[in-house]
Amino acid sequence: MEIETTERMVRAVYERSRPLIERFSRMVGRPLTLTEKILAGHMADEPAADPDASKNYVRLRPDRVALQDVTGQMVMLQFMQAGLDRAALPVTVHCDHLIRARVAGEEDMRVSLDENSEVFRFLQSAAARYGCGFWRPGAGIIHQVVLENYAFPGGLMIGTDSHTPNAGGLGMLAVGVGGVDAAEAMAGLPWEVLYPRRIGVRLTGRLGGWASPKDVILRVAQELGVSGGTNSVVEYFGPGASSISCTG
Repeated sequence: MEIETTERMVRAVYERSRPLIERFSRMVGRPLTLTEKILAGHMADEPAADPDASKNYVRLRPDRVALQDVTGQMVMLQFMQAGLDRAALPVTVHCDHLIRARVAGEEDMRVSLDENSEVFRFLQSAAARYGCGFWRPGAGIIHQVVLENYAFPGGLMIGTDSHTPNAGGLGMLAVGVGGVDAAEAMAGLPWEVLYPRRIGVRLTGRLGGWASPKDVILRVAQELGVSGGTNSVVEYFGPGASSISCTG
């Protein structure tokens, strides 16, 4: 099984998703948003009717899983209980959360390696044992590494890092999850989740001055409120989106 996001892997995802998307679109009788296409293309069970947002659970099959070094420890221990020889889908482990930025790069790395060497060795050996990719301490921050190396438009990824949605910058539906969800996906079980609401934000014009895409996100968050985005996917579209970089 390939760990890298290769052209062959992406083509396989598209070929598998296309007929599911077409049947879902015919069933609901309307065009689909990008979010709906990704969800429909990754459903383990084809629904008999349009799922009511925030009312029905759906079972999805992610394309890949990303683990960080804090929560990833428990995920690996849970996965080991499944008794499988290999993870059922591409998985990567990223050692970054246990490196504290306190003094300077070299000093902080030395302290982290001294304090967490046992954790890093466990994750490296477990990744090798179960066919997972491993990013050693100092190799990069998980959400940026995932964006640059593994994200692709139309894909579905879950990760045990709160910044997992960063991969959405490349048109991927990427969701932060708990350890059990990640371990079950690694074991080949579908990811069961409440069908999300879709919140569309149409962008026009261009950002000016010192404004950045993050400012747009913060403004939307202000409008939605603390719980306004719960169980929702915010999808940005429109002519203004073409002038915004994927990294912000």
